[in-house]
Parts: sequence; structure tokens; C-alpha cells
Amino acid sequence: MTSPRALAMALVVVLGTAPASTSASTPASAPVPTVFLGDGVVGGYGIAPVDEGARLSCVRAQENLPDVVEDQLADQSILLDITADVSCAGAELRHVWEEQQLGGDVPPAPPQKRALTKDTRLVVAGLGAGTLGLGRILKQCSAKLRGTAGALLPEKPVDERSAAGDCAAYFAKGAGADWLAGRFEQVDKDLEKLFSEVGSESPSASVVLVGYPRLVPKDVKRCRTALPEGAGRPLADVPESAWPFLDQQVQSRLNSLMAQRAKAAGAVFVDLYATTGGATACDGDARTTGGLLEPSNVTLLHQRHPWFLHPNEPGRDQNGDAVAQAIATGVFGRGPA
Repeated sequence: MTSPRALAMALVVVLGTAPASTSASTPASAPVPTVFLGDGVVGGYGIAPVDEGARLSCVRAQENLPDVVEDQLADQSILLDITADVSCAGAELRHVWEEQQLGGDVPPAPPQKRALTKDTRLVVAGLGAGTLGLGRILKQCSAKLRGTAGALLPEKPVDERSAAGDCAAYFAKGAGADWLAGRFEQVDKDLEKLFSEVGSESPSASVVLVGYPRLVPKDVKRCRTALPEGAGRPLADVPESAWPFLDQQVQSRLNSLMAQRAKAAGAVFVDLYATTGGATACDGDARTTGGLLEPSNVTLLHQRHPWFLHPNEPGRDQNGDAVAQAIATGVFGRGPA
């Protein structure tokens, strides 16, 4: 952001069955033309150093999830030729086929599908939370995010008139429940369009849809424990009454919808929600997700960016391992490494 609003627009995210395809029969020794589509979870938001050769406003890490996936598959003699990584912080599903406005005088990011070609044989996509409006949901539940602490998140809360402490009740009925239902309907439609767009641009490609790591553990009481080094609570000031809501009515529901759409499209789904329940933002030194307002490793324009619940370095590595294994088994028919 060259201004709080402009930079914010660039930094928000705040994130089966094996398909029958020609890439599945590609010899493991032949590099597979691969494209990564996604938001800040794929791009490595919060992980330093930032890739200054890419669009700086997308806050893409030099070593992000695609790099881990590539390295892990190479260890199994499956070589990827990553022709493009167009992941960008704040990307929604619609930004696969529409420009992504980055705010201020920053040129928009072109539709991510432009990276796809007829020669692409593997497409890995991780999007959906932005379309759902996770940033707006978090602002609805956090008074701190509505103030200066949330300056890097351009969204407004769903209803500023409703107190942050009442957010669980707000989304349970009435206008809040209607808004949330509408967002899930949009995610459903856009996921269907995602697979259609990828199939049109790269008809011979296998598609892998990456879900989101779990943010709130099953035992929500773990979120009461402060983060190490005095970085506050993992979920900042989000009220305890909203923790189960964020887990079950937002994250679990989104994960299930993504899994259903991937299965219907014949794509591989990577269920990160299922594999990260013991390493959430609320799991102290074992956490693989940075806390909501915990300072990340990225400083741009003299501003230290919070993690905003993105995977940290251990999370990037763990998630990358899971994606690589899903590709090895779901696309190439390999057994567990």
C-alpha cells in the first residue's frame, strides 16, 4: 500500500478422487508443466523474504508453498516445470477470470487464468476464503480489527452497528445469517466456474484444489493461552463465543463445500483442515498458523504486517508436504512416500 487503503488492498486474505487425465500417465521423469493459482495461503503471505521479482503488492514469499511442493515431489522423482505461480494475497475465486484490483495507483493483477495454456498438465489452486469474506467476518468479530490494528485489511465488518462481541449471535439469524448463506452460495458458484475455466484453458490438465488449514482447534479452550513472546492471544479479541462459530460454521463448512466441488469436478482435494487440527494458531510453539494480530516476518513501507491467520514457515512446509503427497497419490498413482 502506498497509502493504508492502497497497500491494504494488496495484502488481504484474509486460503478427492484421482482424475482421469493425460498428466496422470506422464512419465515421472518428464517435467510436468504446472501452474499454481491462489491467494496468500499459496503465495506465502507473511513469510520473508518477499519475492521482489513478482508483483510486490501480492506479497508473495520467495519460498512459498509451490516451492515446497516442487522439492517434495522431486524427492519422489516427480519433476514439476512450474511455468507460473500467480498466487496473490487477497485473491478471490473470481480473480481467476477477472482482474484483481490492488488499490491506489498499483496496476491490477491480470486474471490468473492467463497463466494457463493448452500445454499445462497440472493446475494447483487454493482460493475460496476471500470469496467467502473471511476478512469481513473477522472484522465483524474483532473490535481491534475495526480500528488501526486492522488497517491492512481493507474490508469493513458486515454490519458496523452490531458489536464485535455479539458476532456469533449476529451470524446465527436474521441479516447476518442471510449474508453468510449468500457468501456460501457465491463460493459454490465460483468454484464450479473455476473448474470450468481451468478445463477450458487447459483441457489436458489434472486439477488439485487445496483446502485451508484449521484455525481453531476442536478444544477451543486452547485459544485462551497467550502466544509465545508476548504476542497476545492467538485470536486477539475475538470473543470465545465466536470460536466454535469460526471453526464449524465458517471453516469446516467451507472445507466441506470445497471437497464436494472438487469431487464433482473429478479433481484431487487436499484436506488441510483435517491434517492441521493439532497445530492451529492456538497451539503455542507447535502452531503452523500465525496468530490473528501476531507480527509476521514481513515489513513493507515501514509497516510490520500481522499474520492474519496465515501459515507460518512450519505451516508452509507441512501444507506443502500434504499437497505434494496428494499430487503423488491422486495424480501419479504413487503410494505414500
